[in-house]
Amino acid sequence: MKALLVDTGPLVAYLDRTDPAHGSVAQSLGAFRGALFSTSAVITEAMYLLKDYSQGPRRLAEFVQAANIHVSESTQSHQLLSAAALIEKYSDTPMDFADATLVLLSEEIGVTDIATLDRRGFTTYRTRKGKALRIVTPSR
Repeated sequence: MKALLVDTGPLVAYLDRTDPAHGSVAQSLGAFRGALFSTSAVITEAMYLLKDYSQGPRRLAEFVQAANIHVSESTQSHQLLSAAALIEKYSDTPMDFADATLVLLSEEIGVTDIATLDRRGFTTYRTRKGKALRIVTPSR
């Protein structure tokens, strides 16, 4: 079965019709057949970014449920330390906490395909084993 990691940007763009990436993200995610994975940090970030849109957080929660996105916990102490190490390593890119949790999840579940709008970051980041992530969402 195909699997795909989902970053904050595509979640927000999918739900915000005014986002410049809405059309391409909606088409890309709508056509994907397989399992979607994300982290609690990504969902938290997306909830915050959608808070000012009409029912934005509710629509995100409903989408996560309807799309059956597997949301992995990302705030256990060992995860925080691993994320902090990645954030320090990529401080020149930079990397935020949500990005770090996706790289860690990639390592954990062995999935390297990612839906993201952060091309600069995710073309740079590598797993601890040196694997690159492959961006599958179209450019804006």
